[in-house]
Amino acid sequence: MSTFGINYRVSTFGESHCKAVGCIVEGMPPGVSVNESDIQVQLNRRRPGQSSLTTPRDEKDKVEILSGTEKGVTLGTPIAMMVRNNDQRPHDYTDEKLDAIPRPSHADFTYLEKYNIKASSGGGRSSARETIGRVAAGALAEKYLKETLNIDIVAFVSSVGHVEIPTYDADNEEMPLRTEYLNLLSSVTREIVDKENRIMAAKAKNDSIGGTVTCVIRNVPVGLGEPCFDKMESKLAQAMMSIPATKGFEIGSGFRGTCIPGSKHNDPFVRKPDGTLGTSTNWSGGIQGGITNGENIYFRIAFKPPATISQEQLTARYDGEQAVLENRGRHDPCVVPRAVSIVESMAAIVLMDMFLTQSGRKSAADRVDPAAVHALPNSMKKRKHSSTQSA
Repeated sequence: MSTFGINYRVSTFGESHCKAVGCIVEGMPPGVSVNESDIQVQLNRRRPGQSSLTTPRDEKDKVEILSGTEKGVTLGTPIAMMVRNNDQRPHDYTDEKLDAIPRPSHADFTYLEKYNIKASSGGGRSSARETIGRVAAGALAEKYLKETLNIDIVAFVSSVGHVEIPTYDADNEEMPLRTEYLNLLSSVTREIVDKENRIMAAKAKNDSIGGTVTCVIRNVPVGLGEPCFDKMESKLAQAMMSIPATKGFEIGSGFRGTCIPGSKHNDPFVRKPDGTLGTSTNWSGGIQGGITNGENIYFRIAFKPPATISQEQLTARYDGEQAVLENRGRHDPCVVPRAVSIVESMAAIVLMDMFLTQSGRKSAADRVDPAAVHALPNSMKKRKHSSTQSA
């Protein structure tokens, strides 16, 4: 489906080489100050044609807000946003030979088998152009989360090929992640460090390379997440794995945590200087039982090498006959630099959806006679403390 979320509901539209792409957002609270420039910041970070590391397709990705706001303020009604495709080159895909051969690792074959028809140019709905709608919707959500809850979402390139930021010490079998890595998660900003040399080496060979993006979400309220099937980590995983070219997701200590004994991996609780309860380690990645505990949420996503490369590839035609394919078109040698803003945006959409869900529950609970709760044993109810973190 092309819709994500329940209370903050995002529907995207558009194909790689159609006239426009965009989204419709439902659930944005009324009275929020917003204009195109708030959205454009994130779109500028994902757009192509900015450097030699990305596809030379020169799209300005200028967003237009079509509905849901008036005089720069949200109305509470559906917000439609659109970006026109200006630098279209569908003729790059009209070669008769290309039309007869499903491109290796692309969605040509699966889309054709599923629908008995496919977009004639580019990747259609599987193209990264579709993510423009996600970024626009995420930028809108992020503005609300930042201004009302001070939630901070930062993603960064953590590896390209074998070049990576060290996350753990292989010689220390009792430490899930390096202290230096955790410190980075607490302090990193949106000044992203490009792995330019490694990417350019792949591009010089008409090849591509994969990598990982790490994301950290700070100042998260306690209590977000919906057991059992809409746990915070499961919704984040769904959101991240829906991004084109993703092949893996891990949260907190991830797969490395499976190698650590429980006595070292558990997150003991401590009282923080502000009087709130927190954990001393946070190997859980800010989520326990599918519900946020107030610590930083951090996770990592794996992106495969872009499938389109300018090399001859031995493959097969749709009729099964062997063929040699050499792709044309304009494509990224590595997607991770442009994926950063997409990861941040999908994280914002999930957080916004979960916050609205919890806010609705809390509002309904506030109308209940508190006498019934007061009569419960102390072990069943929340103790009073000075925390202001809960959603």
